[in-house]
Amino acid sequence: MRVVTTAPARPARPELDVQPTPLALLLLGREADPRSERGVECPGDLPSPSDPDLVERARAAKEKLGDKVFVLGHHYQRDEVIQFADVTGDSFKLAKDAAARPEAEYIVFCGVHFMAESADILTSGTQKVVLPDLAAGCSMADMATAEQVAECWDVLTEAGIADRVVPVSYMNSSADIKAFTGKHGGTICTSSNAKRALEWAFEQGEQVLFLPDQHLGRNTAVRDMGMSLDDCVLYNPHKPNGGLTVEELRAAKMILWRGHCSVHGRFSVDSVNDVRERIPGVNVLVHPECKHEVVTAADYVGSTEYIIKTLDAAPAGSKWAIGTELNLVRRVANAHPDKEIVFLDKTVCFCSTMNRIDLPHLVWALESLAEGKLVNRIQVDEETEKFAKLALERMLALP
Repeated sequence: MRVVTTAPARPARPELDVQPTPLALLLLGREADPRSERGVECPGDLPSPSDPDLVERARAAKEKLGDKVFVLGHHYQRDEVIQFADVTGDSFKLAKDAAARPEAEYIVFCGVHFMAESADILTSGTQKVVLPDLAAGCSMADMATAEQVAECWDVLTEAGIADRVVPVSYMNSSADIKAFTGKHGGTICTSSNAKRALEWAFEQGEQVLFLPDQHLGRNTAVRDMGMSLDDCVLYNPHKPNGGLTVEELRAAKMILWRGHCSVHGRFSVDSVNDVRERIPGVNVLVHPECKHEVVTAADYVGSTEYIIKTLDAAPAGSKWAIGTELNLVRRVANAHPDKEIVFLDKTVCFCSTMNRIDLPHLVWALESLAEGKLVNRIQVDEETEKFAKLALERMLALP
């Protein structure tokens, strides 16, 4: 006789009332936060990436717009996008280039959100800045929000040092952070002029709050200005008082914000050692957003423009390992077949948010503008623009 047993019924699971957080929605490309570097979903239907006519469609839309459109391409962009850029460069150079073209009604910025904000700040009120994909943000810029920085300033005030601290903010920051910097007597810097910006800041005060990239701040202070690592403290916005004592805050020359670039932060001393073993006689050239130990181990350190110029001037047959974003490394390697140019790390490392600007998004943006539809406009409010521009103008006035 076969006995069939029945397992006891399992108690019904209670329904979980799980609601996605605002951050989760943003990362999924839904909902909106105009104060965040993370974007929102793209309205309208994008062309298929497999559309064989994408290049011709982009060319036709750009031709139809004529002088009404000016396309900016950041060095880290894909080749498929760069081919349609009227100018290429780093974020500040591109913003200045846009301001120098007042006849262009539309500025299509193939970069990330903070770059488009800077272009809007520096261009005239009649020009409209467009970001082809609003989800093209910057993880570094997201690491310092207006609320966090205001709280930090309260901490410095309570420690009795706010009146002698001068904020210096990297160009890779949101308009809100640039405006905070302007309001509190500080300046903006790029990776090219960070030393000059810090020298100016120490003429105005005794201490510097450097936002949001700790590595550029530390490398500039220690490598370029002769300070010690002990002169620098790291302010963590996720800890009470930044994780620092009042004594540590008062003693520091450089108060570094706990932020970093997700691309440059990947490079390690092991990467440097490994490439030296694999390629005897190689020159290691890295961006100052890399960690201090990587910069110390490298042969040359400099901004994106410095990297390009160094490789342009390098002798034929020379060997180079480059520590920066992969799109740029591949582009300069292709431009110099007479030199051996490799990526510093074995792991592929694109800037994921920069790479959101692809050919389908660019085609969609250009075709929309050609049809008279303004899409994905980046517009900084007047109050924020006023103080952010003040900080930028201080940088432009640096000797």
